[in-house]
Amino acid sequence: MRVVSLVPSLTEAVAVSVPGALVGVTDWCTHPAELADLGVSRIGGTKNPKVERILDLAPDLVIANVEENREPDLAALREAGVEVLVTVVCDIPQAFAELTRVLAACGATSRSRWLDEAETAWSDLPPPERRTTAVVPIWRRPWMVLGRDTFAGDVLSRLGVDHLYTTHADRYPRVPVEELRAAAPDVVVLPDEPYRFTAEDGPEAFPGLPCALVSGRHLTWYGPSLAEAPRVLGEALRAARR
Repeated sequence: MRVVSLVPSLTEAVAVSVPGALVGVTDWCTHPAELADLGVSRIGGTKNPKVERILDLAPDLVIANVEENREPDLAALREAGVEVLVTVVCDIPQAFAELTRVLAACGATSRSRWLDEAETAWSDLPPPERRTTAVVPIWRRPWMVLGRDTFAGDVLSRLGVDHLYTTHADRYPRVPVEELRAAAPDVVVLPDEPYRFTAEDGPEAFPGLPCALVSGRHLTWYGPSLAEAPRVLGEALRAARR
C-alpha cells in the first residue's frame, strides 16, 4: 500500500500505525519526529499540494480532510484515477470513527494501542469541577476565533471550557479584538497553531484577562496526540486560571 497524506494529524496516525505505508506528506506534516528519516516525499502544503508530484508517487490512496484540503485538488487527483479518502471530523467520537476508517484503508491489520489509549483517556474524563467561558483566537491580523461545529471546540467543551462563539454562523469568524476583550471571558485560549501565539505575541492584546498558551497539536489534531491531550490541555488551562 502506497499512501499520500494531505493531513498532518492523519500523517502521524498512519506513520505510527502502518509503518512503511506513507510515500508522500505535506510540508506541514511534522510528526512523528522521525518522519524526515522515513524517506517520504514532500508534496507541498495542505491548501496547495503539487498534484503532479503526488501522481508521480503512484499512490494507491490519498487521505484528505474536508476542512483542510481544497476540493479542486482532490477532484484533480480523482480525475487522474487516484483513490481519495476524505475525512470529516467535527468532534471526538467522529475523530475515532474516522481514524479507524483511515487506518483500515491504509492496510492496518490490527487496532493500534494508542487508539485504545486515546479512547480511554476521553471516555474516562471526570466531570469538570466548573464550566469556564473562553474565546479561542486562531489567527491575528485579522483576528479570527473558533466558531460553530469545530473539533477544537468539542475538545474544549469536554474539558469544561465553553467558548463564546460556539453558536456563531461562521466556523471561524473574524471578530475585532476589542469585541473579544469586551466579551469578558474567564480565559483566552491561545494555541500555537495555525497562528503561533507565544507569551510575547498574543497575551498583550488581552490585558487583565487570564491567557492559556496551549499546544495546537493537542487541541486540533486527531491522531496519537489524543491520548495525552486531556492531560496536556488540562494542565495548561488550570495554570491560566490560578
